[in-house]
Amino acid sequence: MNQKVINHKNVYYPPGGILIWIIILLELVTFGIALIAMIYEGKAEPDQFHDSRLSLNVTCGMINTVFLLTSGFFMALSVKEVNMKGKHGLKKYLPVTILFGSFFLLLKSWEYYEKIEAGLSMGHNTFFNYYWMLTLFHVIHVIVGLVILISVYLGLKKESTTIEDIEASAAFWHMCDLIWLLLFPLLYLFF
Repeated sequence: MNQKVINHKNVYYPPGGILIWIIILLELVTFGIALIAMIYEGKAEPDQFHDSRLSLNVTCGMINTVFLLTSGFFMALSVKEVNMKGKHGLKKYLPVTILFGSFFLLLKSWEYYEKIEAGLSMGHNTFFNYYWMLTLFHVIHVIVGLVILISVYLGLKKESTTIEDIEASAAFWHMCDLIWLLLFPLLYLFF
């Protein structure tokens, strides 16, 4: 099989292709608008936002941050291995990426359970409306990212995974990391 060589220095062919970067940009803009709206409303209701933030489990948020950053680190190692050894280098670190992403979802699910049991669900107040909206939207992205990573991994066995697939999945996964790095301090630490 003859694969087309892609010039990664060309802006029209960034790693993973231009389409994934358009999607990432749109997602970041969407999250950005929601975060700006939350900050604006937080300034209008500072006591409610502060008191509500105190009922979040900062330890869970910190551990989840470590899970996602660790997962992102192993995704970066996966891409490095692919660049050095070809597609088969992906088998070493991609399962660890998927594992830590799954740990994030498990801990977030437990945290959601805690909030629901405490009566802090959507509709409780403005802060928790934003908390649920933003974190659930992020969780959906993490689930989609894990499905993509699992598909890429399974595609290795069938030899159907391309370098562009790997780079696109890495870009999407790192977007999930970036979004969490914006959500965590704003929701758990600053209000």
